[in-house]
Amino acid sequence: MNNDLISKYINDTFIQADVILEKIIEEIPQKGLPTYSIQPEEGRFLQFITHACGAKKALEFGTLAGYSSIWIARGLIAGGKLITIEKNSYHAKIAQENFDKVELSNQIEVRTGEAHHLLDSLSAEAPFDFIFVDANKSNYPELIPWSVDHLREGGILSAHNAFRGGKITKSPAPDEGTRIMQEINQFIANDPRLISTIFPSGDGMIIAIKRF
Repeated sequence: MNNDLISKYINDTFIQADVILEKIIEEIPQKGLPTYSIQPEEGRFLQFITHACGAKKALEFGTLAGYSSIWIARGLIAGGKLITIEKNSYHAKIAQENFDKVELSNQIEVRTGEAHHLLDSLSAEAPFDFIFVDANKSNYPELIPWSVDHLREGGILSAHNAFRGGKITKSPAPDEGTRIMQEINQFIANDPRLISTIFPSGDGMIIAIKRF
């Protein structure tokens, strides 16, 4: 099976062309940002599961250019809001410009700073309906358990890079990021509060719903 052809089929069939989103992706390297955004079909999946759980209050760790943020915000129910956390002030500035372009500035709030420094203030705003984690893997051991604790019952948690470019099955892990992801996958799979799996598109997307 050709994964590229499958990906193209999904995009052509289920995702309407969006010139602004396509331009955001094209401009990422031009603006000096890392080129590891999610794929369009992953974005559509985030929109789908955000709406499926009726999310009104969403949280994202790792904004970058705001591409995934836009997909999430488009899945919120009426009156919903996304808080997205970005440690790099330049990345946050680019993301805010992109939110303005798609007219979602009223639905997305960018907060700049190290995630672990913001957790106390975020805890006061919990529980969240939907949480997406796509940050530095060294932060996952803190962010993932925190996210499960601060997710409402029936809410959905998702995290990116579950496959680590195919390295996730190797033992021992070839690098620290893969070792961390192996532990996170096991943590999510074994947590009795969650029903979970991996959405096998792109680099893999953990998806977990908190039991009622």
